[in-house]
Amino acid sequence: MEEVSRAGVMILISGVAVGVLFGFVLQRGRYCMNSAFRDVIFMNDYTLMRAYFIALLVAIIGANLLEDFGFLGDDGLRRQSFNVVANIIGGYIFGLGIVMAGGCGSGIIYRVGEGYTSAVLGTLGFITSLLATYNGPLKPVMQYLKSFKLTIGQGDDEITNPALWDLFGGTSVKWIVIGIIAVIIIPIVWKGRPLAAKTKKGYAWPLTGILLGLVMVLAIWASYFWGGQARGLSAAGPTSEAFLAITMGNSMAKFDPMFDFWGIFTATWSALYIFGIPLGAYLSAKLLKEFKWQAPPAQELMRVLMGSFVMGFGAATAGGCTIGHALTGISTLALSSIVATIFMVLGNWTMVYFTFIRPMRDE
Repeated sequence: MEEVSRAGVMILISGVAVGVLFGFVLQRGRYCMNSAFRDVIFMNDYTLMRAYFIALLVAIIGANLLEDFGFLGDDGLRRQSFNVVANIIGGYIFGLGIVMAGGCGSGIIYRVGEGYTSAVLGTLGFITSLLATYNGPLKPVMQYLKSFKLTIGQGDDEITNPALWDLFGGTSVKWIVIGIIAVIIIPIVWKGRPLAAKTKKGYAWPLTGILLGLVMVLAIWASYFWGGQARGLSAAGPTSEAFLAITMGNSMAKFDPMFDFWGIFTATWSALYIFGIPLGAYLSAKLLKEFKWQAPPAQELMRVLMGSFVMGFGAATAGGCTIGHALTGISTLALSSIVATIFMVLGNWTMVYFTFIRPMRDE
């Protein structure tokens, strides 16, 4: 019993600690994937997108080194099945929702730690929609959309969760594909003059990108070592697991091991890191003297709430949010995550056009 108890304590400490680090970096870097996508089309500003590319490159290299050196056991990285229709439709809907909500899944969660009441409402709406899709009336819709799957190969060689390199010959060309991606990303990042980047408060975008990538790699290893699977970071499934742990005393997830407090409170490693995100953001905001409870107008609150409902359905259907697909998923180069991310960006740009750009042109 003593050994099990120690293992449970480490699940708790490591999960919350990774969440605190993640929330701290997000707040210091003023980083949200919604803003990164939005600024490209709305402001012609690639600053946060370049930070994303840095984080992605660090995560791709780090995650695949962990896998190749055996730090993730025999199963390696966790790549999702290619549920192509769900990835496309869910990703696009999620992209629409994050503009309405004013932040992606991790974005609204970390802003709770800054004192935004709209983020609190958005988080509750996100949770409600996730649970309605995972376990409630929207579940049949999600299941139907996920029934359309693409595989590569046939028979014993069939791959149900293909990675990008499987299109070009399999694992033998894995690092060639990663090298090509690096060759594409580095000039884009360098064009932003990362060595000259400065900021009055918080982290400059290059440091934000590097730290996000490193936290992602740490999360992939920690979620495997203490949580049983290399889930990395996400704000969809783990958020619903965190809410169920609070309200039901159990995350209701089929992951082992879990933190078990005398059978009263049982939570996955990923649920525990969700609790750490607003705490890390709060610590950062307090140190910068930026924490302040803020209540926006009722009209904005309604928009955030509606957007969070849309986000939840989209994330559950797509199999993840922007952090889950666009960072964790693409770090594994899973085709499912690449396709989902593309359509998240397209959904984001569609809503940005109709919400901000078109009204400005009509004035």
